[in-house]
Amino acid sequence: MKKPVLSILSALTGAAIGAGAMGKASKDRLNIVRSYRDKHLALFLMMNEWVKVKQQGKNLADFFVKNGYKKIAIYGMSYAGETLVDELKGSEVTVAYGIDKNADSLYADVEIVSMEDDLEEVDAIVVTAITFFDEIEEKLAEKVDCEIISLEDVLYEV
Repeated sequence: MKKPVLSILSALTGAAIGAGAMGKASKDRLNIVRSYRDKHLALFLMMNEWVKVKQQGKNLADFFVKNGYKKIAIYGMSYAGETLVDELKGSEVTVAYGIDKNADSLYADVEIVSMEDDLEEVDAIVVTAITFFDEIEEKLAEKVDCEIISLEDVLYEV
């Protein structure tokens, strides 16, 4: 008579452990989804602000020239980084290179290096990865002696 009780208790314990593990996995996945959601919302809002800036007839190159940033690097060479390179083509501002953690697998109109590479001297580094700006700024500050600015700040100050 004790065997069925032990089997039932063993099964219930296993089910509880399994449910707990599944709950943790689901919670981890939910946190990842929320992180991507927040990142993409921030990117959308920044790009929307960029459209408003363009609709007002403003140009980001004017911000850089006004602040003495004639040679810059761009951290984050995804959509916003590529768009910034395009925006600055033909202006007084030179994009010396891009910086990205996926440097080996990206293509752009500028050279792309990783944070671990030697970073050529520039007047400023513009960070397009706005949701991780503080962490990126801290790491870059250890490697370079120039201004590190957020693209989001540029858009609101132009």
